[in-house]
Amino acid sequence: MTEAGNNDRPGLAASSSRRNGVGAWLVVTVLMLLLVAAAVIGYLGWTLGDADVPTSGYVAMAFGVVFSLAFGIGLMALVFYSSRKGYDEPAVLIEQPDADDGQKTPGSDVI
Repeated sequence: MTEAGNNDRPGLAASSSRRNGVGAWLVVTVLMLLLVAAAVIGYLGWTLGDADVPTSGYVAMAFGVVFSLAFGIGLMALVFYSSRKGYDEPAVLIEQPDADDGQKTPGSDVI
């Protein structure tokens, strides 16, 4: 067996050093700004003032949480089920064997 390392793919070291360029720092900066903005908006919404939530609001929130959890759990169960049953494997063409081994009989091609 050969040793798997950077020697097998010479362009790997050059491509990984290019990933830390200006584009990557720009993406990280934008994501950090979005995180800070979400935290500020969350803090302002939390400390805005007194807001009385009626009982129907809590019931609706409970139904939303339960439905979201059930939906997520159901989808994950389907993912695991399809993975274990082999439904995620790539399609393979299975050719049908000829019953007469390539010899045509009269009337076999009649529809």
